[in-house]
Amino acid sequence: MGLLEMLTWCDDLHMEPLLAIFDGYTLDEQHVNPGHDLEPYVQDALDEIQYVTGDTSTKWGAERARDGHPAPFALHYVEIGNEEYHDPSGTYNARFAQFYNAIKKQYPQLQIVASAPVTSVHPDIVDDNDHEAHRHFYRTAKQFFDDVHRYDNYDRSGPKILVGEWATREGTPTTNMGAALGDAAWMTGLERNSDLVLMASYAPLFVNVSPFAMQWEGDLIGFDVMSSYGSPSYWTQVMFSGHLGDQILASTLDATNPRLFESVTADSKTGRLHLKLVNASSAPQQVAIKITGAAHIRPAMVITTLHGATTKDTNSITDPKHIVPTVTHATGASASFRHTVPAYSIQVLDIDRAP
Repeated sequence: MGLLEMLTWCDDLHMEPLLAIFDGYTLDEQHVNPGHDLEPYVQDALDEIQYVTGDTSTKWGAERARDGHPAPFALHYVEIGNEEYHDPSGTYNARFAQFYNAIKKQYPQLQIVASAPVTSVHPDIVDDNDHEAHRHFYRTAKQFFDDVHRYDNYDRSGPKILVGEWATREGTPTTNMGAALGDAAWMTGLERNSDLVLMASYAPLFVNVSPFAMQWEGDLIGFDVMSSYGSPSYWTQVMFSGHLGDQILASTLDATNPRLFESVTADSKTGRLHLKLVNASSAPQQVAIKITGAAHIRPAMVITTLHGATTKDTNSITDPKHIVPTVTHATGASASFRHTVPAYSIQVLDIDRAP
């Protein structure tokens, strides 16, 4: 994709881009030294930002208008480089500072993301990585289960966090139910800590499932020349993004199963609670739910469930809806009630409360 095509695609999807800037380092470990040699790359970055955000009175804003899009695009985040923790030269500290200072001087409103830890300046956000594996978070479901509490005790005085690449890599060509459970467990931890973790980006998104076309196993969406389908991981993303409040609520889970996970958010305008429960074990799990701080809980609730018979269960180009969310309406919600989460399932309980 070209830059303008990517930007208009984001517009079509009602999204805003996070602009990643090439900073003079390639993943085959070539780099440009900071200082004079890096200046043309810094200028390229400033020109690119102007192309995205500048009005038609600017050089590159006028160029964008000539390309067919007079209106500037919204932009709030710029990431400097990609996976810089692979660079053995040790120059990212200085290169990041050179880009950071130049961009902040012209665009102080932009939030600057470091793609590896830096000490030269204080980044607004850090693209976090799996420190032990020395890469982004491409893991098994069990590894995600074991790291669900990763951000619970992070230093809140440091930079905010972007989880720039992550996925549970189980299943082929697209992910299976086991991967979806790993994804959901990990996202409960991200959601509980969304005061710190501002953004998370699943990768990779698409795979051509035609013979000999696949480049990466375990993708989110499969397609061929005629059709497409979402994996169980795709439907997990749909469930989490579609049931999300603007407040994080403190929560504890009355259960001893280490493969049971939860997060709770609330909509401050409607009072609705979104309780997410993930049961990655092979047996149903009963949980005791206690809600405090609300004068009244309405008994009716909506339960959205994604369930697989086994962790290998999955969708395919010929059976695209084998595992999809189902919605049921139930009663019994109160300030204290019990609920059973099916085996190998992800559930969202939408519960209404009154002030």
